[in-house]
Parts: sequence; structure tokens; C-alpha cells
Amino acid sequence: MVLRPLGKTGLEIAPLVLGGNVFGWTIDERTSFDLLDGFVDAGLNAIDTADVYSAWAPGNKGGESETIIGNWLRANPAKRDKVLIFTKVGSDLGGGRKGLSERWIVQAVEDSLRRLQTDRIDLYQSHRPDSSIPYEETLGAYDRLLKAGNIRAIGASNLNASQLGESLKVARDKGLPRYETLQPEYNLYDRSSFDCALRDLVIREGLGVITYYSLACGFLSGKYRSKADLSKSKRGGSSAKYLNPRGEGILKALDEVAARNDAKAAEVALAWLIARQGVTAPIASATNRQQLESLVKATRLTLSAEDIGALDQVSA
Repeated sequence: MVLRPLGKTGLEIAPLVLGGNVFGWTIDERTSFDLLDGFVDAGLNAIDTADVYSAWAPGNKGGESETIIGNWLRANPAKRDKVLIFTKVGSDLGGGRKGLSERWIVQAVEDSLRRLQTDRIDLYQSHRPDSSIPYEETLGAYDRLLKAGNIRAIGASNLNASQLGESLKVARDKGLPRYETLQPEYNLYDRSSFDCALRDLVIREGLGVITYYSLACGFLSGKYRSKADLSKSKRGGSSAKYLNPRGEGILKALDEVAARNDAKAAEVALAWLIARQGVTAPIASATNRQQLESLVKATRLTLSAEDIGALDQVSA
């Protein structure tokens, strides 16, 4: 598996990142372990999670995904050096535990390290903007953690071009570490928020980009083609907004490209992202071995210029 540099972090990742949002939510620990083992065995190496995963699920309080990953690392100590662990801070865990203040970041990283049962986080990301805290304070907190060796690199998620640009300026002006990666929502359907000044900025600044909702909540897999299909999974309701003429057109194009390449629609959608300028690797999750095998196949699928052009046009 050919590794790609993740911006200027010094980290190198395979062309697909495993999403850990499903661990402790739609799949249990035993299944999570099996998928993590299969993921590493396939030559892939980056796992993305967050401290808040999966606080939204009934009976959960957050930290479930990190805890499962930590238990897996404890059971497989030799695999720690084979994987890169990405997690995030800032989302609301309740009881005032949220945001990007120095106070909370310093506490939250210790909580994440404990749950992950590791001595370092390879990529620590601001989960969402926090307008109540100056960038200087947030980046200063990360500077402290970088120097202590708790984290190896920093990134941000959900920033727009203006917010990311301002954060980079503060880092330059104050001599602080800058965000070296961005995690935006981006896929064949949801393109407008990234394919603009934001994409231009990350390319110009040399940031690594790992996309989330890479399959549009499963819609681009082709399993949700009518309202009746939305009940097929716990996440089906999130795909309702894609059931429109534009979404249908994208699925039709995916089906055609998939047929030409003896592939599945999801594999084509991910291969399009992997080939996209400005994207380092998409994040995608799996809930069974068959889905994981499909993710691996996507990393080995090379689309023709004709295929890419067709998908570009229908999703523009």
C-alpha cells in the first residue's frame, strides 16, 4: 500500500482512513476488533475518532469509540506502531465539557489518552469552531501538548476558508503551531463548501485533507434509492435529503462507472475522492467484513479520465 504524506505533519497515511464513529454505536466491541484487525492486515494505517463518539446514542455518554480502540490497542500492543490514531476535541460532552479553551483541551487530551490507552495521539483535531476562544489560546494549548509529546500534529475540522485563513495567520504572527490538516464534509454530492476558496487555500498552504461523510451517510453506496430504503439502517434517515433528481443523477452515473470497472458504487465514490486534487484520503466506516473489503478495493481502483469527467459533471 502506497502511503501519502499528510500535509506537513510528517505523518504518512494510506489512501483511506477508517472512521471510528460506529464503534460502540452501530457495532459492538467484538465486531470493532475484527474490523480493526482486518483494516491493519490490509495495509491501511489511520483510524479517526473523537471524544464525543458516540454520545448521541441511547445509553452512551461519549468516549465509547476511543475506549474500544484503546482496548484493541491493549490487546494488540504490537500494532500500535502500525497505526496512526486521529481524535478530536471540542464537541459538547455535557456539563460544560466542550470548546477549545486551554483549560478544556489540556483536560480533554488526558481523558482521550486514558481511553485510548496510549502515550500519544498522532493527530489531534479541533472538532468544530469555537468563536468564544481566541485562536492564540487554542494554538498555545496545542503548542504545550506538542512539546510535551502528548500529540504529534494538529488539525481542524469544519472550518470555512475565512476561519482557517485567520487561524493560519495567528499561527504565523504569534510563532505558534498551525493546523496542518483539515477535515471537511466532502463527497460527490456535497461539494459546494469545499470546492471553493477553502480548497484553494488548503492546496496553496499544503495542508493535508481527510474528508468526512465521504459516502454521504451511505447514500453514495446506492442502498438508499427510495424513502422505503431509509429504514434499512440506523443512519438511513440522514440520507433523506439526497433523494432528489440531482442525487438520482449521481447514483446513475456511479452505477455506469461501476459497471465499466467491475466495482461497487461506494468504491467508485471513494476512488473519485482519492483521485481528487487537494484530498489526501477520505474517511469511511464499515460495520462488517464485506464493507471493509469494499473499502480496501476502493484504494486499489484507478478511474479513467473519462470516468472522473463524468462524475465531475453530474456532481458539479
